[in-house]
Amino acid sequence: MTDLRPMLASPGALPIGPDWSYELKLDGVRGVLQIDEAERVCLFTRNANDVAATFPELASIGHALDGSTAVLDGEIVAFADDGKPSFHRLQERLGVFGAEARRRAVRTPVIYVIFDLLELNGLSTKELPLSSRRSLLDQLPALTLGPSWRRATVHADGQTFLDATRAAGLEGVIAKRDDSRYASGQRSSNWLKIKNNTIDEFVIGGWVPGEGGRQRTIGALLLGILESDEPGAPLRFIGKVGTGFTDAVLDELAAKLAPDVVDLRPFTNDPGERTAIYVRPHIVGRVEFHEWSPAGLLRFPSWKGFAPARLV
Repeated sequence: MTDLRPMLASPGALPIGPDWSYELKLDGVRGVLQIDEAERVCLFTRNANDVAATFPELASIGHALDGSTAVLDGEIVAFADDGKPSFHRLQERLGVFGAEARRRAVRTPVIYVIFDLLELNGLSTKELPLSSRRSLLDQLPALTLGPSWRRATVHADGQTFLDATRAAGLEGVIAKRDDSRYASGQRSSNWLKIKNNTIDEFVIGGWVPGEGGRQRTIGALLLGILESDEPGAPLRFIGKVGTGFTDAVLDELAAKLAPDVVDLRPFTNDPGERTAIYVRPHIVGRVEFHEWSPAGLLRFPSWKGFAPARLV
């Protein structure tokens, strides 16, 4: 039986050369889609849950192959009004079934973007190079475009494509070696993800204690931005950052923040953290993040260090 765990990309710099090709990094949910002899569809997430009932509009892909069986790899994506992938909109579709799933499919449809073929008519294709697997997909034209699916577009010029995604405000690029075999469940350097992230400076307004191995120290910093440049301007909460720390950095943060603990919350809006410890907001940090959520919060933030600026 085919191993249905998806192959994973490793973080890395953009590789350049004739052995590589490039696809858009999509902000969705990974799904391995299985079509059986009865044209039924199963759709497995990375944690092996079958979510086909959550996305009923994808059932029609089972009829596209006229009785052939296949296992496909792709991304479940919802699109915003501007045509960009929107994980925020996709969240409206998650965790529902039955009549509610059908209602939401009408209001917020998804597209299954196909980028790989793991099995065709009972025969595994995973030992074939990626270029051959793509060629087999080319021989299944019904999968190129359908009411709720499409083939991923492949680009040859990585730098130009990455620059274009950055200019368009898209998430980034996945670079793949054309000779790579499909390694189920493994994170491989044959597939690399290159993200278009932003680094900016934010004010530390407090922290929440950690869990597990970080119980006795900082778990995440509460971040804010000043609502004006005036002295004493209010601080608006814009998210928390809990990654990017070494033990030495956590010790340094604890030493810097401990003298500034205050009883009053410095934020004009509620961070919603019951265990929060607040500080006088005058230390500034540099944080890398992917984008702003519609609620005005940082998505996928990571600590990059202290900023030279220090508020009085």
